[in-house]
Amino acid sequence: MSAEARRLPMTVTFLEMTARPSVTIAPNPRGKVALLRSEKPPVHFYRYLYNTIGEQYFWVDRRKLNDADLGAILDAERTQVYVLYTEGTPAGLAELDMRPDGDANIAYFGLMPEAIGRRLGFFFLYQTALIAWSQPIKRLLVNTCTLDHPRALPLYQRLGFTPYAREERYVELP
Repeated sequence: MSAEARRLPMTVTFLEMTARPSVTIAPNPRGKVALLRSEKPPVHFYRYLYNTIGEQYFWVDRRKLNDADLGAILDAERTQVYVLYTEGTPAGLAELDMRPDGDANIAYFGLMPEAIGRRLGFFFLYQTALIAWSQPIKRLLVNTCTLDHPRALPLYQRLGFTPYAREERYVELP
């Protein structure tokens, strides 16, 4: 495979939220649903979530890290990992990077393939935003790209995120 074939072009949209979501409440999904913080998750569990959720969207950054480097990120005080469960099975991943400058970043957010289309995305994003805003932050950030699910950008905007920048980039496939 040529070097050019290993690069995919994408447009990255950077979004921000400067106040708690104005939506009063997201509707609860059907069935048994739980959102749990995974404190210092084992690398293999995180990789399972990251790889399964991100495979079709070309999430590759964490795949390039060795276990020790990824473990250091996951063990960092500022990293918070939340897992959405439905019927006792992992259905989604949200990773918050609580930066010391007062910004929080949703570093990764997504649903397992079998959870897509079950009306979980808005609920999960809403809960993730509330968790971030329950801490002393000034701004909540997230970014999405044209390789992500086509409903990602509208979902973020529906919750109250507004775009502040766009960049053309390439993802380097491993």
